[in-house]
Amino acid sequence: MEQDVATQVVGLGGSTDFSLIQLFLRADFIVKSVIIILISASIYSWALIFEKYRLFKKIDKSTSNFENKFWKSKSAVSFFNTISNREKDPLTSIFQSAMVEVIKTKSKSSSEQIARVSRVIEISSDREMNLIEKHFTFLATVGSTAPFIGLFGTVWGIMNSFQSIAISRNTSLAIVAPGIAEALFATALGLLAAIPAVVAYNKFNSDSRKYSIRIENFSKRFISII
Repeated sequence: MEQDVATQVVGLGGSTDFSLIQLFLRADFIVKSVIIILISASIYSWALIFEKYRLFKKIDKSTSNFENKFWKSKSAVSFFNTISNREKDPLTSIFQSAMVEVIKTKSKSSSEQIARVSRVIEISSDREMNLIEKHFTFLATVGSTAPFIGLFGTVWGIMNSFQSIAISRNTSLAIVAPGIAEALFATALGLLAAIPAVVAYNKFNSDSRKYSIRIENFSKRFISII
């Protein structure tokens, strides 16, 4: 039995094909699972990165158009009546919610009206920012955990390499080379998934804060108009 295992190990060690596909096929179940998890996380991360990039580019343009039209309009009410309900800009949605409350509280005192409109603006702003920041946690999680998942695969692969040495009783580098290559492949995938996720999270988090400040500035100026 041990001789058969040793023969198989030697046969694997003698393989000189170190292509990425062969590294994956030669890996055991645990290392394969780690590789699949990291590749899946990387693909989903890149999908989110492209989605958020398009989102911030879109809302930056649409918000600029909204602000230009708003400050050029004769009055907030007249501008509100010209806005289509199909507008998807976050700041437009906040403005519409605020104007609905302004119209509802026309008969209220000035202080009460301002308090209620401010509360509506705050709630609407939080809702829109939550939509913008959706899935940010996933990017942060991948950025912080992917290297450790890859490291786990590396440790497991190196353990298998040492077991191959013990089974074959051969210290030749050819015995341990495939296992070490698989282990390092897992580490590389961990970094490949983590680095873009960390960079994207920091970038989008910064863009989110800037947009939040933009909403806050508009809200203050709108309240001053009321």
